[in-house]
Amino acid sequence: MEELYFTGIGSAAAGTGSSDGFFRIAAATPRIRVADVEGNAEAILACVRDAAARGVGALVLPELCLCGYTCADLFLDRTLLRACEHALARLLAETSDLPILFTVGLPVARDENIFNCAAVCCAGRLLGLTVKENLPNYSEFYERRWFAPAPLNPMAPVSFAGSRPVPMGSGLVYRCGDPGMESVVIGVEICEDLWVPAPPSIAMATEGAATIILNPSASDETIGKAEYRRELVCGQSARLYCAYAYADAGAGESTTDLVFAGENLIAENGSLLARTDLFTCDMAVADVDLDRLGAERRRSTTWARDPLFRRSFPAVPFSFTGDAGTVCADAPCDAADAPEAAGAPESALMRSALEIDRVFPKTPFVPADRGDLAERCETIFGLQAAGLSSRLAHTGTTHAVIGLSGGLDSTLALLVTVRAFDALGLERTGITAVSMPGFGTTHRTKGNAESLATSLGVTFREISIHDAVGQHFADIGHDPSVTDVTYENSQARERTQILMDLANQLGAFVIGTGDLSELALGWATYNGDHMSMYAVNASVPKTLVRHLVRYAAGLYGGAIERTLLDILDTPVSPELLPPTGDGQIAQRTEDLVGPYELHDYFLYHLLRFGFTPGKIFRMACRSFAGEYDEKTVLSWLRVFYRRFFAQQFKRSCLPDGPKVGSVTLSPRGDWRMPSDASARLWLAEIDALEA
Repeated sequence: MEELYFTGIGSAAAGTGSSDGFFRIAAATPRIRVADVEGNAEAILACVRDAAARGVGALVLPELCLCGYTCADLFLDRTLLRACEHALARLLAETSDLPILFTVGLPVARDENIFNCAAVCCAGRLLGLTVKENLPNYSEFYERRWFAPAPLNPMAPVSFAGSRPVPMGSGLVYRCGDPGMESVVIGVEICEDLWVPAPPSIAMATEGAATIILNPSASDETIGKAEYRRELVCGQSARLYCAYAYADAGAGESTTDLVFAGENLIAENGSLLARTDLFTCDMAVADVDLDRLGAERRRSTTWARDPLFRRSFPAVPFSFTGDAGTVCADAPCDAADAPEAAGAPESALMRSALEIDRVFPKTPFVPADRGDLAERCETIFGLQAAGLSSRLAHTGTTHAVIGLSGGLDSTLALLVTVRAFDALGLERTGITAVSMPGFGTTHRTKGNAESLATSLGVTFREISIHDAVGQHFADIGHDPSVTDVTYENSQARERTQILMDLANQLGAFVIGTGDLSELALGWATYNGDHMSMYAVNASVPKTLVRHLVRYAAGLYGGAIERTLLDILDTPVSPELLPPTGDGQIAQRTEDLVGPYELHDYFLYHLLRFGFTPGKIFRMACRSFAGEYDEKTVLSWLRVFYRRFFAQQFKRSCLPDGPKVGSVTLSPRGDWRMPSDASARLWLAEIDALEA
């Protein structure tokens, strides 16, 4: 039965033709010899074939790799120039059956000038010759001795290496016209072009809509340069919301004065996805998420200039089957000019999450590196405490009231409030932590609440809600033996009433304890624990709450650490149903709404990038392989979407709270959604995954 279910999901994903927007790119360093053009062409051909065999759709090779970057005055020799042109023609002929776009670095003579170029090739066709704009002529570099920079005005089309006329110049973008691959738009800038104040890739991305930037480079190695280079590549990919592939010259270049280390880098939106070790001739390969990049650009209102004022941008349409026309640099095109569908199926190069090697973190809200995690925790505590401090100072409030259950969320809220009071120089006794035992409260959680409050030096009060809720049941005619939603929510609302009235009595603020994950699922009682005067945890997801509490345990040590660790070990529960016969928690939240690690995963990719349910499902299946089968993931994904849409009305009237991350649900800023929006489209896509 499980195998049949797996097969059904797989065929549904394939049957819809959905690719999830992943596209494989690579950066490689072939082992060359200076001026050995034919031998270098063999090395390049082997590299291209290897990349194509790995399913790579776009490959960048180093600057001037066909002859070697360090040819020096040999660049002026006509024999070398002719050999490069002939070798490129051979490369085109021998790659006509390969559905891969790749660059070849070579010198190109035109009239009285020689240009440092990247020949952009695909399926046996020369698409264009991108010319280097910025020629370094300082320190160890002497490029202006041999090369002319790309002219400011468009150059006339050129026939080269046996090709029909192709565009030649700087700033070209190459736009794929194959079915479903419209997001594959590639720009090329060469080495120094990236290091200048205004790289050509800025216009390629903002005006030419390039989603992938390829950089053929020859960057010699000096102390500290590798780290700076990585920061430069990652930073440019972040500024441009793009994928950036950087190929560096390596073994075989002249070592007369310089050493080239061949470090190849692939970054996406600020993150380094792949890199090769220094002093190797390896290939960096990564699946970049073009859907995600498009979502980031649409989300940012400062991404590009108003389309009404955007200039036409030179674009070259291409197809991975080689059946594309050519649009030259002096004849700009847009998506409508792209070639007709050439029969290449979308799935040929655009992949689903189940087909790629990329690893998606199971906990996207939580840094994998422990050092980064500690820093993140400290920053979040600082943001939460700063927000609360400002609110208390603004209102002149010197007291706070917290419902302390002995669970994770209220524990975090108390720790944040203590920080805020300490920062303001207020006595901790101005914090009143209230334990309100009800029908489901266990000795363990009640004891932990009292122990924590006492150890932190805050005021502790215990107010039972048994009699008040019993009277309420009598008033509304509810049978207390019926443990339904009325039974549960009456307790939550009674607790909130106590906290609000105590706050009035003390001139205090009620501190909200609910977290981001609960808000997404609507796992809060409307006008109960849903309401407060300042919600310090409102943008902290459950998977991160645990790490924050654990981080605090390490900071405090002693009795507080022991209490916090026991709280971490306690099952997540609202404790609204009577405990088991042996006094244990009977109501476990994750048994009812699903694992929070799954829901946080769904929430992150929905809100951060606007991914479809199908894509999120396939990514989750990769991330949680071996922990949850596909049937389980799909089941909880359905619960997530159903609850997320149905519970928006609770989020539409949330109290104030500090934003601490890029994903939050504040109705005033980050997530504005009608309370009566239909989930039909999203649930229908989930249904299709089961068909």
